[in-house]
Amino acid sequence: MGFRRPLAFIVLTAAAAPCAVALAAAPATSAATPTASAVPAPSAPVDAAKAAEAEFSKLEAVATQPGDAAAGKTKAVACGACHGADGNSSDPQYPKLAAQSEQYIVTQLMRFKSGVRVNAIMAGMAAALSPQDMHDIGAYFSEQKRLPGVADVKLASVGEKLYREGDARRGVPACMACHGPDGAGNPGWRVPNIGGQHAAYVQSQLQAWHDGSSWGSDAHARIMPTISQRLTTQDISAVSSYVAGLHAAPATTQAAMTGNID
Repeated sequence: MGFRRPLAFIVLTAAAAPCAVALAAAPATSAATPTASAVPAPSAPVDAAKAAEAEFSKLEAVATQPGDAAAGKTKAVACGACHGADGNSSDPQYPKLAAQSEQYIVTQLMRFKSGVRVNAIMAGMAAALSPQDMHDIGAYFSEQKRLPGVADVKLASVGEKLYREGDARRGVPACMACHGPDGAGNPGWRVPNIGGQHAAYVQSQLQAWHDGSSWGSDAHARIMPTISQRLTTQDISAVSSYVAGLHAAPATTQAAMTGNID
């Protein structure tokens, strides 16, 4: 079942959970050997995370032009193997990129390339891309039309309540507060378009955040892990299914609702 909502205003982006720091004590020494102070050894995970975020900042600082969709179509050929030539993936483990905002796609590609967001396949795909390539690819997919998904009627009511109202008792805000009533997102704040996204993909990301995964340590990236950790497995299934059925109302329907019919 698809849920039609008029376009209006606009959380699926995310950040690094605290890493466990391994401490190594100095080796035991004999009385004849000067005693070294027990100093914590550098934490490889923490150092790697800092290096990744530094690399991400460098990529963001590179001067670029607005994306060229025509150039992006050629550069995105390899992306089509998983995401579909027009950004509508047929395998639900891969997200639909059609109608996703250019800036959100760029941000995620930079996260993959820098290592802030860890995925072996995407790290390899993003490695050879320049920031301008990323903008061009993002521009191409942003212009494609996303095919709507279908929600499970058995989960729709629970999912709709969470999406539109949240749960104040548990500190869960309404998803629509950031993603909008039709899931279109907010490009300026790098909030993705999730309307019509595969339920399986949305569920896998929410579950990963719930279990401690993250895409960085900045305040913006901590939003979704914090929210997801307050959701139950049932909540995640319900809201993921509901999101799959979200899409903008057709222009003719919107016109009829506002009385603007030519």
